Amino acid sequence: MNVKTPTLTVVGAGPGDVDLITLKAIKAIESANVILYDALINEELLKYASKDAELIFVGKRKGCYAFQQEQINELIVSKAKEKGHVVRLKGGDPFIFGRGAEEIDYVRPFGLETFVVPGVTSAIAVPAYQGIPLTKRGVSESFWVVTATTKKHQLSDDVALAAKSTATIVILMGMHKLAEIVNVFSAENKQDTPVAIIQNGTRVDENVGIGTIKNIEAVVAEKQLTSPAIIVIGDVVKERVELSSLYEALKKNIA
Repeated sequence: MNVKTPTLTVVGAGPGDVDLITLKAIKAIESANVILYDALINEELLKYASKDAELIFVGKRKGCYAFQQEQINELIVSKAKEKGHVVRLKGGDPFIFGRGAEEIDYVRPFGLETFVVPGVTSAIAVPAYQGIPLTKRGVSESFWVVTATTKKHQLSDDVALAAKSTATIVILMGMHKLAEIVNVFSAENKQDTPVAIIQNGTRVDENVGIGTIKNIEAVVAEKQLTSPAIIVIGDVVKERVELSSLYEALKKNIA
């Protein structure tokens, strides 16, 4: 009898472009007996899975959960004990607002071996695909990456702290909190601060809106921007103009 060691590998799938996944991630997918994948991953990546692998969608779409987090945790353990190697495939990097560490903490007491494969985080890659550098000499010396929503579904207090700084601010999962975010930055007299909102970043259906704090809500309405999207706030957004021609050239060359 072939006894498989119960194993969990938490894998970052990158921001959406299938070419932005790592070789180590592909090797993990190829070796998986079971893959539990989220809504934000590019499903083209599942082509690397073995024909015998069990593929289970456990993501969230438009507020509807296929599984609650507690159910996912239990599913990882049961499938690992039944079939061996479980890959938990998550968008971006699994340790950046991805609950990867929580899942590892849960399964370790059940005797599973655990591994993580870092992914290309959308917080950096999505602005880069639009030619927006999060840092640039003379413009921005640092950047914050903040989730808009806390566990209690309230706007994170870190957004207000970030608004007081001169850093570039990258806000994930923030579209439904956009009005509150605008109010926070307006209270710091930053109405003219540039803003970029990038929906479906790095994908073929990418949609982008550029504005300022005072008009970004109108831009969102005009461009019909919705989740999933990343919000970039700071003077680096103005640098996109100089980089956009290079970005378009690169897109054509790698298409």
